Amino acid sequence: MIVASVRRPGQTGAVDLPDGEPDCGPWRAVAVTELYAALGRPRVLAVDGRSGSGKSTLVARLAATVPSTAVVHTDDVAWHHDFFDWADLLLDGVLVPWRAGRDVAYRPPPWDARGRAGAITVPAAAPLLVVEGVGAGRQAFAPYLDALVWVQTDRAVATRRGLERDGGDVAFWDEWEARERPFLAADRPWARADLVVNGQDVRNELVEVGRGVPGLPAELRRLER
Repeated sequence: MIVASVRRPGQTGAVDLPDGEPDCGPWRAVAVTELYAALGRPRVLAVDGRSGSGKSTLVARLAATVPSTAVVHTDDVAWHHDFFDWADLLLDGVLVPWRAGRDVAYRPPPWDARGRAGAITVPAAAPLLVVEGVGAGRQAFAPYLDALVWVQTDRAVATRRGLERDGGDVAFWDEWEARERPFLAADRPWARADLVVNGQDVRNELVEVGRGVPGLPAELRRLER
């Protein structure tokens, strides 16, 4: 597998982007409050990126700008099932019924098997459904998505965040990355992204949006200026 080392404006060191992922800069600062409208006010938005890239933080900020947004985390769908072989669960349990106008209250099979309480819920009337997680923007979901955001982050930064989040479990991180990297290298969700966000820091009111995405939608052309 190939790791591309690129240098971004304002950074003093190389940025590692594994497995053919291109540098999607240069970057332009955009208010988080502008992203939903800039994406064309989608009903279903996938936010994808490597583990530790900043997806959850970005989604929390974005969802707060659209009242009654429903968020589905792929980690909940995949819980005690498989790292990446869960596409049918999300499709059959969430995306297909919700697109058909039904309320969703879905319990993946391992939830019953292991006694996990609750359900993945998405009201039919939700104005926006955000699917967040590694693999949220995979090719199999394309017919059910209105927009896809890829969060691009330096591999070392993502690794540090992931280890901090997972209590420093290096063995688990290595196992995860050994599955994540070939999955993403094969699926290449960044190539289908409507927008790429720089995940180096997504905690602020402004985020950095990439201008190097091929086929940028007309609604986003203004961000190039």
